[in-house]
Amino acid sequence: MSKVKLGEVAIEHKETCKGNKDGYPIVGLEHLVPEEVTLTAWDEGSDNTFTKMFRKGNVLFGRRRAYLKKAAVAPFDGICSGDITVIEAIPDRILPMLLPFIIQNDELFDFAVGKSAGSLSPRVKWEHLKNYEFELPDMDKQRELAELLWAMDATKKSYQKLIAATDELVKSQFIEWFGGPGSRSKYDTVDLGSISSMISGGTPSSKHPEFFGGDIPFVSTPCLGPNYIDSSAAQNWLTELGVENSSTHMVPEYSLMVGNRVGVGKCSINTCMMCTNQDILSFVDIDTDKYDLLFVKKVIEQYGPFFETQKRGATIKGIPSDLVKASQIPLAPIDIQRRFVAFVEQSDKSKFAVLSCSNLNLWSSSEIREQTLSNCL
Repeated sequence: MSKVKLGEVAIEHKETCKGNKDGYPIVGLEHLVPEEVTLTAWDEGSDNTFTKMFRKGNVLFGRRRAYLKKAAVAPFDGICSGDITVIEAIPDRILPMLLPFIIQNDELFDFAVGKSAGSLSPRVKWEHLKNYEFELPDMDKQRELAELLWAMDATKKSYQKLIAATDELVKSQFIEWFGGPGSRSKYDTVDLGSISSMISGGTPSSKHPEFFGGDIPFVSTPCLGPNYIDSSAAQNWLTELGVENSSTHMVPEYSLMVGNRVGVGKCSINTCMMCTNQDILSFVDIDTDKYDLLFVKKVIEQYGPFFETQKRGATIKGIPSDLVKASQIPLAPIDIQRRFVAFVEQSDKSKFAVLSCSNLNLWSSSEIREQTLSNCL
């Protein structure tokens, strides 16, 4: 096993579509799922200004906001956003089926974040990314390792299907009890905006290191999704000076955070005071004697598919805050809300058991990845 640089075993694939783009799938940053090595979503036949081409087997690396950990192997030829770096394996130096796992790992993303430039939307260039160093075994060991990692990925997806089935059960139960978006509610409803106050977020300038390294948790939409998040979910930490000199705000504990740009419709309830970036709307001062917060979260999640159809924007697609504030919350009695929440919490216990068995982030952990690599030597 020898230490190599990424640029010694892979190149940036540079190809431009100069003709008719009809028939090519379109991949934007929004289609790359954080920490997922496979591509599962794309657009077809949509109007776009993208011209960068990729080929089947290339790795699509999200070079903007590398902390989002977006990188996936392309299952077909297509066209992608300029904010995606297309990486092609040099077959006689690295096994192409192993390259996606080399790139989709915490160490590389940490390296990319450190080499990124820009305050609002930091980007990393290939000329810097290609200098990432890692240990690479010989071809036989590479093949053994790649087969093992893809088998692990298949197992992971099987468990994900079980989790998705549990989520669908919760959704169907919600509709049975309360109705859903686009259907007649079984109760009178009220706008989310009328039962809460809204706080928007922002990001301090990275040009001022004194804005970072404090004790104030700072989160963005990749942190959202779990019912509850605490300071351990923070992707960064701000100082009071950073908060005072940016458009972010302190969000009080037990508020409802909703993604309205990257990660549209993702929700979480914060259990401690924290700040958010500009992709999150926080709804505060909800009367918990009338509205169970977890119940309200599940209502907003029902709007996810609708929110997806309403996304607008040239570079970063999102939805207006007024659309989120207009979400209809059923005025169900609090005891009914809590009965549904109890059902949700029981379902979450089942999901946790599945997660514990599947160890879904197996190759996101550099420690376990290194252990797996060592076992193949």
